[in-house]
Amino acid sequence: MARPDSMVEALPVHVTVVIPTRNEEAAIVDTIRSVPNDGWCEKLDFLIVDGNSTDRTCELAEGEGATVYNESRKGYGRAYKTGFAIAPGEVIVTMDADCTYPGEEVPGLVRKLLEEDLLWITCDRLRRAEAGSMSGMHGFGNWVLSTTATLLYWYGIHDSQTGMWVFRKSIFEDERVRPKHDGMP
Repeated sequence: MARPDSMVEALPVHVTVVIPTRNEEAAIVDTIRSVPNDGWCEKLDFLIVDGNSTDRTCELAEGEGATVYNESRKGYGRAYKTGFAIAPGEVIVTMDADCTYPGEEVPGLVRKLLEEDLLWITCDRLRRAEAGSMSGMHGFGNWVLSTTATLLYWYGIHDSQTGMWVFRKSIFEDERVRPKHDGMP
């Protein structure tokens, strides 16, 4: 399938954007709409893993065509673990539901993943962050963790606590990579 605007072939891949939510009605629509949906891949879908929202998050997400899965167990990590297990796409993109991440970059990141035969891309929200968007304590903690990861793995990681990743779902076929705990609460 060719994109009519640029005649560039669609990437031959099914992409699922997994977004954990809890009371995100103020930004969920803008978050979903930030990811281009203009035929850049064969199939694009959005999976909202909701943690018992009491506002209109689920209704608004469904209105944008997203699939909503209600996860009764608490936790950000739990939401991701559930989303990874049920996401139908071959490539998974993760984002928070508060417009923190540049959804417009998703097509380019997926293209990079495929063209360079990568397994995982971790994104860096800090290079584009506005002043004051993160508390000093959180910024310092992220710096400590990112520096530690860089020293351990000899690879420059600038934002070890990012919530935006692009990866092949097939990585979970390796038991060593499969999430075993629910991670962050």
